[in-house]
Amino acid sequence: MDTSKAAWLVILAGLFFANLPFFTRRLFCVFKLDKQKNFALHMLEWFVFYLLLGLLGAALEGAIGNRAAQGWEFYVITACLMLVFAFPGFVFRYLVKR
Repeated sequence: MDTSKAAWLVILAGLFFANLPFFTRRLFCVFKLDKQKNFALHMLEWFVFYLLLGLLGAALEGAIGNRAAQGWEFYVITACLMLVFAFPGFVFRYLVKR
C-alpha cells in the first residue's frame, strides 16, 4: 500500500471510530448495557478507539517504511483532530431534539 492510500485509510477510519460510540447503544459495539450510556462511557469508548486508531496508523507506517519518532505534540494534535471528527456524532446524540 502506498503512502497516500494509507493516509486516507487512517483518516476515514478516524471519522468512523470517532463517531461510532455515539451511534451505537452497545459498549464497544459488543456488550449490551442495562441502561443507556452516559457521557463518561462515550468518552471512554472514544479514547479506546483513539488508541486503536493509533495502533492502525503505526502498523501502516511500519508496513510502508521506518516509523518516525513522535513527541507529545503529535498525540495532542491527533487527539484534537479525533475530537473534531467526533462532532457530528456528539451533535446527533446530545443536541438533536427527538
